[in-house]
Amino acid sequence: MRFSLHGGPCGHSCCLRVENVSVTIGSDPILQNINLHVHCGEMVALIGPNGAGKSTFLKTILGQQEYDGIIAFSEPGKRSKKPRIGYVPQSPAFDPSDPLSVADLFACCMSRRPAFLGLSGSMRELVAECLERVHGEDLIDKRVGTLSGGELQRVLLALALEPLPNILILDEPLSGVDIEGMENLMDMLDEIRKTYDLSILMTTHDFSMLDRYADQVVLIDRQVLISGKPETVLNSPEFSQAFHMKGGRA
Repeated sequence: MRFSLHGGPCGHSCCLRVENVSVTIGSDPILQNINLHVHCGEMVALIGPNGAGKSTFLKTILGQQEYDGIIAFSEPGKRSKKPRIGYVPQSPAFDPSDPLSVADLFACCMSRRPAFLGLSGSMRELVAECLERVHGEDLIDKRVGTLSGGELQRVLLALALEPLPNILILDEPLSGVDIEGMENLMDMLDEIRKTYDLSILMTTHDFSMLDRYADQVVLIDRQVLISGKPETVLNSPEFSQAFHMKGGRA
């Protein structure tokens, strides 16, 4: 199935609406009757134990997985359309000896011109503008393989924000990032969603910052076990049973 192009009961705000979405692979039910509304400007954290179906759910939103149910996006006052989605995967590995620079990476993704021919002046200017959105202008000539975890996340985020999406999806963006880098990254995501009024849907196994940044936390284990404000979910019996901890701390 594809994105439904009709509106929904989301009032006067734009909304990603997931209703009764189920995924079966072979004979195995992976997701069952998932319901979720994500409004523009909201940051929603998707959490769950390993094997809960989080990655499958992201693939479903991205259109990479067949499903039953409804996935719709609507904006008030505008004709409904398929949303622009920016996607940041779990940090890929790059060879530190690879000469590929950040500018080269952008050129490979955004231009038909082979990177080995060098960047045109207009392309380099566009790359600089993209990096400026994530305060990463100084990374433009660094080799991708030498970037720290936090720097690589900035670069991947800058790529996902061009062109500006309606929905930004991040798969474990805090993985491989140190404590200081986590806070910097979350501050930046908070700034981005407020500046551009876009929705953020992210998976994470780090719960320590959710009460500061997330508007909504959704706990799934093949189905939605509980959703709501961070303090509600992190202190719930469902969370304690799923992770054997309370309040997001062991």
